[in-house]
Amino acid sequence: MSENNIINAPAGQAGENAEAQEPTAVAAEVTATTNEPAQTVVEQPQTAHDDFDWSIDKRNVAAYKKDEKEKYDKVYENTFVTITDGELIKGSVVGMTKTDVVVNIGFKSDGLVSLNEFRDLQGMKIGDEVEVMVVEKEDREGHLHLSRKQARITRAWERIVEVHKTGEVVTGIVTSKTKGGLIVDVFGMETFLPGSQIDVKPVTDYDQFVGKTMEFKVVKINEAIKNAVVSHKALIESDIEAQRAEIMSKLEKGQVLEGTIKNITDFGAFMDLGGLDGLLYITDISWGRISHPSEVLKLDQKLQVVVLDFDDGKKRISLGLKQLTPHPWDVLSENIKEGEIVKGKVVNIEDYGAFLEILPGVEGLVHVSEITWANTPINAKEFFKLGDEHKAKIVTLDKAARKMSLSIKQLSEDPWSTIETKFPVGSKHTGLVKNITPYGVFVELSPGIGGMIHISDLSWLKRFSHPSEYTKVGQNIEVIILGIDKENRKLQLGHKQLEEDPWNALEQTFAVGSIHEGTVVRKDDKGALVQLPYGLEGFAPNRHLATEDGKQIGADETAQFMVIEFDRNEKRIVLSHTRIWEQAKADEKEAARKEERADADKTRKAVKTIQSKVEKTTLGDLGTLAEIKEKLKQEEKQGGEPS
Repeated sequence: MSENNIINAPAGQAGENAEAQEPTAVAAEVTATTNEPAQTVVEQPQTAHDDFDWSIDKRNVAAYKKDEKEKYDKVYENTFVTITDGELIKGSVVGMTKTDVVVNIGFKSDGLVSLNEFRDLQGMKIGDEVEVMVVEKEDREGHLHLSRKQARITRAWERIVEVHKTGEVVTGIVTSKTKGGLIVDVFGMETFLPGSQIDVKPVTDYDQFVGKTMEFKVVKINEAIKNAVVSHKALIESDIEAQRAEIMSKLEKGQVLEGTIKNITDFGAFMDLGGLDGLLYITDISWGRISHPSEVLKLDQKLQVVVLDFDDGKKRISLGLKQLTPHPWDVLSENIKEGEIVKGKVVNIEDYGAFLEILPGVEGLVHVSEITWANTPINAKEFFKLGDEHKAKIVTLDKAARKMSLSIKQLSEDPWSTIETKFPVGSKHTGLVKNITPYGVFVELSPGIGGMIHISDLSWLKRFSHPSEYTKVGQNIEVIILGIDKENRKLQLGHKQLEEDPWNALEQTFAVGSIHEGTVVRKDDKGALVQLPYGLEGFAPNRHLATEDGKQIGADETAQFMVIEFDRNEKRIVLSHTRIWEQAKADEKEAARKEERADADKTRKAVKTIQSKVEKTTLGDLGTLAEIKEKLKQEEKQGGEPS
């Protein structure tokens, strides 16, 4: 180090001068020893360089004796402080350069500490006392290595460990932002403040805290890596907890408090009651029905609420808003009475009916039986839509039980009272298909008036397994009134009766034994449904589908079929393909038999003729007759007895 770069330091130089003067003192001591009487020297034979005395230095000064040297070494060592690596020790500033600070800790030599480690000390001067750590008593270059930063970190860590145990609140400066949180300087040591521990509310902008001085609690330490986590949120929560405990101690059911809406959910709203949270359920917000709390409430809105219930253990408070006003049923207007016509909004729909809200908190039920005068089944969920408005008549009203029944159909005259006039038996009408069941079709002729077409009354000619094969819901269909059941409010409707029964005219065309071309449209394990001319359908049992070559007629195949049964009353035709070729074979056999019988008759006649002409039998004639008789016998065996 250049002497020109070091600021004058009398105290430090005094120490250095003392060291510089040590040899002089020692020399004085040595000189003193030379004044002692000389000892007797035994003469030895002279050799080369024997005249050189190795015990005397260049200045002709004698060396210390061993015990004297040990004594003076001890005196010298005791003038310095004993130190160890890692030790914290206080020293004084004895000099400063542009980059370093010279610190005297009473050791053999002074130590250099980087000026950067003193940035927090403004106006530092020579003579100031500082605490440093002995990093290394003697490095490779023989220098004393000191560090104020390490000393501060060690002291800071000791204090941090202590306040973590005691729970003491500390003050720190937010120095910078890092991933997931902030860096806080506490006692000169960097600690971590997670983003979740900044405030009780979520924080997204970390930059606003950089440079601020705040209070914290040390919530976690790691001895191994000397790392600490601090929290500002813990202080806020402790304050809130104190406020909560005070509020809970004074809380009573029925007490009215003022709160602020801090969060809104599907099931209700959370309110800040001044350090204590309470829940305002959606059902306790309004006497009327609401689908979401946001329809009535807004964030940061201040409200007066009543305490409905609370739990000291779980610290839950149930709040009510609607309870601050009377129940609407208790202050129901005198105009709301039986027989009055009211208007309401659909707030709920069930299978058995719909609820109309007449006034907020006042609802009435429209039962499915009170929707229409028709006696046909009706689905309330198809008739009503949430939010729609309807007029209805109050049928019954029970204020004590808070129940009201409503009717929509009673707003109009009962159409069944004049049913015979508007819809007489035999009259033809066009109606709308409202519903289809496996056994029939329900048709609406006018509001409240309808009836059913049985599946058998849809067509004269076709048989349907389900009415949906003929018509669909929403389609128009022509009907004829077959009957009226006024008591049960039912109409018997027909569709096929709009035309004459074609079976009467087709009985001759499809007589038993007649043959027609048909196409198999459907087949199952019992037989096949065959489409015939004029729109008729017949049924062929499986055994009547066999072909002459041993196979069976399949679906979508066209073939000749014989009518083997025709029932006009049951509207049934039974067909057979097998009977056709079986009948043909039987006819061929019968024709052959007839031909053989004709030949036999001819032969007999010839024999009789011969017998009548022969007067006298000869042996030759007998032989001829025997041959003819034998032939007749053979023919009889083959063809049977002649008729």
